[in-house]
Amino acid sequence: MSRRIFARLGRASRPGRLRTAVASLSIASITIAPVALHAQGGRPTRPDSATSDTTARRIEGVLVNAIRAGNEAPIAQKTIGRAAITARHFGQDVPMLLMQAAPSMTAHTETGTQWGYSYLRLRGLDQTRINITIDGVPLNDPEDQVLYFANLADLMSNVQSVQVQRGVGTSTAGTASYAGSINFETMPVARKDRSGDLEVQMGSFGAQRASASFNSGLGENRLAAYGRVSALRTNGYRDHSGVMGRSAFLGAGWFGDRDIVKVTAIVGQLADTLSYTGATLAELAENRRYNPLYPNERDKFGQQMVSLAYTHANADGGSFNTTLYRNSASGNYDYFDLPDRYRYNLAHTWYGVTSAYNVERGALRLNTGVNANTYQRAHRAYFQPDTELYDNTGHKQDASAFVKASVDVGRARWFADVQGRWAQFRYEPSENAGITERSIDWAFLNPKAGVTVSLRPGLSAFASYGITSREPARSDMFAGEDDLNADNVADFGDLSRVKPERLHDTELGLNYTHSALDLSANLYSMDFRNDLARIGAPTASGAIPRRSVGNSYRRGIELDATYRGVDKFVFAGNATWSDNRIKQFTDSSRGAPVVRRDVEPMLTPRFITTHRVEVLPTPRLGFSVEGRYQSRAFLDNTSSADRILPDYYTVDASARLAVRDFTLMVRGVNLGDTQKFGSGAVSGSGRVRYFVLPARALFVTLGYAF
Repeated sequence: MSRRIFARLGRASRPGRLRTAVASLSIASITIAPVALHAQGGRPTRPDSATSDTTARRIEGVLVNAIRAGNEAPIAQKTIGRAAITARHFGQDVPMLLMQAAPSMTAHTETGTQWGYSYLRLRGLDQTRINITIDGVPLNDPEDQVLYFANLADLMSNVQSVQVQRGVGTSTAGTASYAGSINFETMPVARKDRSGDLEVQMGSFGAQRASASFNSGLGENRLAAYGRVSALRTNGYRDHSGVMGRSAFLGAGWFGDRDIVKVTAIVGQLADTLSYTGATLAELAENRRYNPLYPNERDKFGQQMVSLAYTHANADGGSFNTTLYRNSASGNYDYFDLPDRYRYNLAHTWYGVTSAYNVERGALRLNTGVNANTYQRAHRAYFQPDTELYDNTGHKQDASAFVKASVDVGRARWFADVQGRWAQFRYEPSENAGITERSIDWAFLNPKAGVTVSLRPGLSAFASYGITSREPARSDMFAGEDDLNADNVADFGDLSRVKPERLHDTELGLNYTHSALDLSANLYSMDFRNDLARIGAPTASGAIPRRSVGNSYRRGIELDATYRGVDKFVFAGNATWSDNRIKQFTDSSRGAPVVRRDVEPMLTPRFITTHRVEVLPTPRLGFSVEGRYQSRAFLDNTSSADRILPDYYTVDASARLAVRDFTLMVRGVNLGDTQKFGSGAVSGSGRVRYFVLPARALFVTLGYAF
């Protein structure tokens, strides 16, 4: 089982928990220029899109355009551009930034700071149900369908834009887009001018961050290269929860009139002192920084990725891309049950190819794409110092293809999208396991359709309906165990015991765009079959497995707005109201089985809102204040009053000053020092444990662009 998929449930965690070292990504970098805080505020900025070769950039984006939803697609979506990223970014892990910028997102960290392992949920569903890509390349680990953003330091410094699609969205590569999808677009390599930047940061709890980049510019030989290195560290707010992360990126390419050949490579390393277990209220009353894990329980992972992309733009407006990629990672983490000490090792290698073709002919637009990859990951456990307990391997193959088409008929744009996907999992047991190799495969057909109608200039309405299915993860099939053998295989039965999940998603929306106001409103109804939820008594490994709870639903309304009608001010915010229910399931988490009906899914608050005010007194000086409210949620699927995550409200603020080539930013987090919690879990013994919200902190960042 992947160590991080389940929130840590007290000290009940056991050797079966493993952590996937995932997501070695193709990431370009962002230049920290003397920018203003928000493009919508009218501040001067030096965006890369203005200094890049626009023709080359358009060709670079072929694969991203194939999987992204256009502005007029009947999809609930939010695209966060570079200006908005720059205004919010101070090195925090990706989930902590995204939950402030897009509707229906929640997130928490383990360390009590903005750095280290963090976890994202969309419409209450965890990130194993969110499809994640970067420049069209899939990132979710094929076995456990999860991505750990902490594996790459300072990721958002490398991103030009992020699109968050909610619901089934449009077809993409990799694991199913179940709760939604997040696709990152990296910064362009082909820039007209030579440039670079340096950035240093210091902050509370020993926070330090440094980053530097350089771009060669696009020369007469049509070659361009770009590189960035980043490093960060923090002592953590919680006791012995320090984090150290490093990453390096290099992108280089040849940029012709209609052809691009581009190589991208990245290396990342993460080392931290483990803090994946929450604390009880009694423990927190004595010491809010309490971490029940031992100071020498540590985690260290490294990862590498390289991709080779070829893109061609046809004279008739069509475009084509093929990208080959290789992703590898390995590392160890410790688990102590004193006096016994264990060490776990994961090592994966992942090869893939993804292609797309886009064409537009008058009123017709067509996007097609394919993806195929093969993956293997070794799972090893040792009784320290060097007694091997097991060494098994999981193999996963995945192939998919999609066709998307839209056509304009009068004021309506009709949209259709169908994806076919096949996946196979094969388990190769340890030599001494006493069982033979076994495998299972799945085939899915995922259709979507919708229409967008222009009601008048700037105002449109849309409706869509989609179906998608998702195979169970390795940890689902193994009921939380990490090694199958003759002693436990009978407990889990055949791999087909856990059925795929299926989602029927209906979306209705209204979008309004005006010089002073952007507004979107969306109604959604997500109906699940064979919903896999985290329930039941602990397994022998101490993990709480996910089991099918049958039928469930999530329904709600989402609002997102930006208002620029007052000089020198920008007002922005989003809100989600939802009603979420598991209709009926048998719960054994408290001993004797109990049939529970009409209960709320865990960690799914009914109301979430984020609101932001920016004040721009001069073109080079700006201030912002941002508040976030999240209503109470439950920590398991029983709707029990003694297992509640309380509501909370936090306030952040920042100030930015740009003088010539220098930029100074001061960022305050949780200024009211709210003593609440970002998440929590219930241990196998019934103890309720919490992860504290990031504590009040201050960060100062100085940037220099050249």
